[in-house]
Amino acid sequence: MKMKRSPETSLVLVVEDDDLVRFCAVEMLEDAGFGVVEARHADEAWSVLHRRSDIGVLFTDVDMPGSMCGVTLAERVYAEWPEIRLILTSGRQRLADREVPDHGLFVPKPYSASEVVAAIQHAA
Repeated sequence: MKMKRSPETSLVLVVEDDDLVRFCAVEMLEDAGFGVVEARHADEAWSVLHRRSDIGVLFTDVDMPGSMCGVTLAERVYAEWPEIRLILTSGRQRLADREVPDHGLFVPKPYSASEVVAAIQHAA
C-alpha cells in the first residue's frame, strides 16, 4: 500500500457547496501554510482528482448537491487514491471517526483552523 502523502508537500482539496464557508476554509488553510484547490461539490472534486496528481488531503463537507455526498466521495477517493488523507466535516451530521473511510477524521462545524490543521496532520 502507498504511504500517505505529506500535507506539507501536497495540496488540500476543499469541497464545500456554501461559497462563504468554502472561501473561509480556503483562506484558513492558506494562512496555515497549505496549498489549496477548491471544488463546489463532490462531482467537481472527482473531476479535479482525475486531472491532478498533487492532492494529498481531501477536506469535504458531508451534505452537498450532486450525485454523491461527502462520505461517498471519501469512499471513492480511498478506493482510487489510498494515499490521500481524508477529513470530513458537517454542521448537520455528527460522524464518529470510525465512520470515515480509511481511518480519516471528522471535524464538526463550526471548526477552527487549529482543529482542521490537527486533523490533517493526524489523519492516518
